[in-house]
Amino acid sequence: MLDLFNSPEVQEQFSLFLELLPGNIWDTLYSTVLATVFAYIIGLPLGILLVTGEREGVRPLPRWFMAALNFIINILRSVPFLILMILAIPLSRLILGTSVGTNAMIPPLVIAAFPFVARMVESSLREVDRGVLEAAQAMGASPFQIVRKVLLPEALPSLLTSATTVTITILGYGAMAGIIGGSGLGATAINYGYYRTQLVIEYAAVIVLVILVQIIQSIGTRTAVGSDRRITKKGRRKGLRDANRQVSRDKRVPPGAM
Repeated sequence: MLDLFNSPEVQEQFSLFLELLPGNIWDTLYSTVLATVFAYIIGLPLGILLVTGEREGVRPLPRWFMAALNFIINILRSVPFLILMILAIPLSRLILGTSVGTNAMIPPLVIAAFPFVARMVESSLREVDRGVLEAAQAMGASPFQIVRKVLLPEALPSLLTSATTVTITILGYGAMAGIIGGSGLGATAINYGYYRTQLVIEYAAVIVLVILVQIIQSIGTRTAVGSDRRITKKGRRKGLRDANRQVSRDKRVPPGAM
């Protein structure tokens, strides 16, 4: 085993990987973060529309519009990413003037991710208690106020958890983009490990990808837990204060007054 690690070929591959590592990590994170941001710019409003625009939503929309929106999202979600990535090459060339490189990966990643974002947002918003929305409507809140002040804040922990899942999914998509001339850790694993059979570089790139996923998942989980008022100490204290105030009011009400 020691002879294997001390072999000139292994050391040469490992040295090459260390040389490529900083640029690969930057390309991977750059494309992942940028694609996630653009996917949410498109997918978040669509996910909100899927919930608020239904028949019993806070702002019902025409049935034909909702049917068309669901159909388009389902169609885009059903296309495998590798095929969608190839179909989006002309779009990358049209927007950026090239279909090769880190920036050229972003349009296919966004097209593949925003329908997924829309469904994840829809799922998170549907977890909000219906009674909270009805109470806001009874108080005369507008649909925009309900979305901004009730729906999104109440669903925030779930939305953050979904964002973590989306980011990791896009990171996985980006790893496949090396097949069409993308860059990053996935491209290095494919170009050096698969095409040139340099297995040390392939395995090392996969290990770094796994570490990045673990870091993103840990950050996302901590952020989601920290935003959940039911779990945090601040939220529990607020809940206890509300409960104590309610008990005090109940004690002040004479028996039989209700």
